[in-house]
Amino acid sequence: MKIDVAFSATHVDELQLRDKNVLVIDVLRSSTTVITALANGAREIIPVASVESAVKISGSLFGDVTLRGGERNGRIIQGFNLGNSPLEYTEATVKGKSIIFCTTNGAVAMTKCRYARMMGVTGFVNISKSVELLQGVEEDALLLCSGRAGATSGFSIEDTVCAGMMIDMLLEADAAAVELADSSLAALSLYKRYARSIPKLLRECDHGKYLAEIGFEEDLALCSKVDTIPVVPILQGTSVRLKRDDRQTQETEEPAQNVSS
Repeated sequence: MKIDVAFSATHVDELQLRDKNVLVIDVLRSSTTVITALANGAREIIPVASVESAVKISGSLFGDVTLRGGERNGRIIQGFNLGNSPLEYTEATVKGKSIIFCTTNGAVAMTKCRYARMMGVTGFVNISKSVELLQGVEEDALLLCSGRAGATSGFSIEDTVCAGMMIDMLLEADAAAVELADSSLAALSLYKRYARSIPKLLRECDHGKYLAEIGFEEDLALCSKVDTIPVVPILQGTSVRLKRDDRQTQETEEPAQNVSS
């Protein structure tokens, strides 16, 4: 399989992703939040690209089983039930609920994958399961870093390092089966630079420093942990859900909140 990396979803449109196998990466924090919510029993995550879309969709669903989650500038959107901190998405809060999810970068990247052949959601917390998903697909794949919409380049180092870690794991498993694009080589090089200091990377990257400044330093520690939530959410229609086997596995294990703490 050939592995390519897009360093920012800002520079990608949905037609470019048509019929591709895509893993969306938004370490801080959308990927981690979606993974946590579904592992803690949320029925589905419905990603939307704008607050207006979130309000419109939620108006057509049953209020008692639907929550709105998301952020603007890192903080909860006015009138929403939840922000974008994975610590908010506990089993008691989300179990059995549909969550309309609107974030600046990650949710937008997910909505751009509506025509993809396959779309999974990846962070450090589920990276081995994400690698297993790609190995099972056995086709070319794109690792789509959500990046930062507010940055001139759109680049976020934490997403790229996560992509590089996936590539390193794929090569370690079967290097002969993997072909790397130039972007993949760059991501792999960055990962090797930071492989021993991922928690430090998240504290020192631009978005990590901003989140700490506005009171979300605990999220950085949670998002930096590797393989604490062994599920991969995938896009099914217009919503992101767990595969059947992942749901069955989670039903026999502790909630993700406990596993990650």
